[in-house]
Amino acid sequence: MVIRIMMNYIWGGMLIIGIIFGVVTGNMQAVTDAVLQSSKEAVTLGISMFGIVAFWTGLMEVAGEAGVIAGLTRLISPLMRFLFPRIPQGHRAWDSLSANFVANILGLGWAATPAGL
Repeated sequence: MVIRIMMNYIWGGMLIIGIIFGVVTGNMQAVTDAVLQSSKEAVTLGISMFGIVAFWTGLMEVAGEAGVIAGLTRLISPLMRFLFPRIPQGHRAWDSLSANFVANILGLGWAATPAGL
């Protein structure tokens, strides 16, 4: 929690310093243009990420229903128990961890993130 608050101050400070620097040097139009361009890129990135993550997450759901995830989970369970010895057997965290590992093994990097979260 402390790190998150500290990061808010760091990013907020950098934004304020950038705006003040733009005003002092007379480049406020460049600052405004950069803000608008960055906003446009952020929206474009968000929309494209939404589509990709939705596709790969749907594919992971289909693989889960087909039993592919369960089969691969059984294959990697010795490795998982070695990597996470404190998690009790049968804990619900195993499902998320296994789905994340399987998504990475299958090369579905975009689907691994929501599975791990």
